[in-house]
Amino acid sequence: MSEYRPMIMTFASRQEAGQKLGGYLSGKNLPVDLVLGLPRGGVIVAAEVANALKRPLDALVVRKIGHPWHREFAVGAMAEDGTVLVDEEVLRRTDVQPADLEDVIAEERKRLAEYSVKFHRPDRPGLRGKSVLIVDDGFATGATTEVAVRSAKAQGAHRVLVATPVASESAVERVGRVADQVLAFLTDPDFDAVGRYYRSFPQTTDAEVQQILLAGN
Repeated sequence: MSEYRPMIMTFASRQEAGQKLGGYLSGKNLPVDLVLGLPRGGVIVAAEVANALKRPLDALVVRKIGHPWHREFAVGAMAEDGTVLVDEEVLRRTDVQPADLEDVIAEERKRLAEYSVKFHRPDRPGLRGKSVLIVDDGFATGATTEVAVRSAKAQGAHRVLVATPVASESAVERVGRVADQVLAFLTDPDFDAVGRYYRSFPQTTDAEVQQILLAGN
């Protein structure tokens, strides 16, 4: 017999999640100069948040680092400024040597460069001295968000806040160790995959992200 689990709250779409998150954040008087979405799905949520807060929208490009033998299993993440975060405990547990990750990291660096060209305007304003709000469509492990926070700080951001419609308790704790503030509309102690909290959770395309970012600037 399967374990009973109470019905969990779901969002109709990333747009609705962003609207609810934006409404939640609007009453907090947050010191935000710029909203940064994490491509790809996080940009859709971030666009709604930026609209609610009446702040400009941009993207902070991050990529997961997949296990060399099981690429869908993330063992780390990297960001556009070269910041790399690897889960050493997972590497030890799965008997992966640093040399085993070289090809994976090289491939993801190339994709990061391509995404930076796609998603950033040539006249993109820098982060130095700004208070930024990083937004994603959900925090599962928190690894991608952590590397995004570290990247924003490395780029000179004065204050880094993060927000999401849904997160695991462990992710909130992890990101809270590096961010100035973590705000989650819903934190689930029995967190499952991010997609479980959305009734519609399709793959977001590069073209969608580009269109949203263009409209938000």
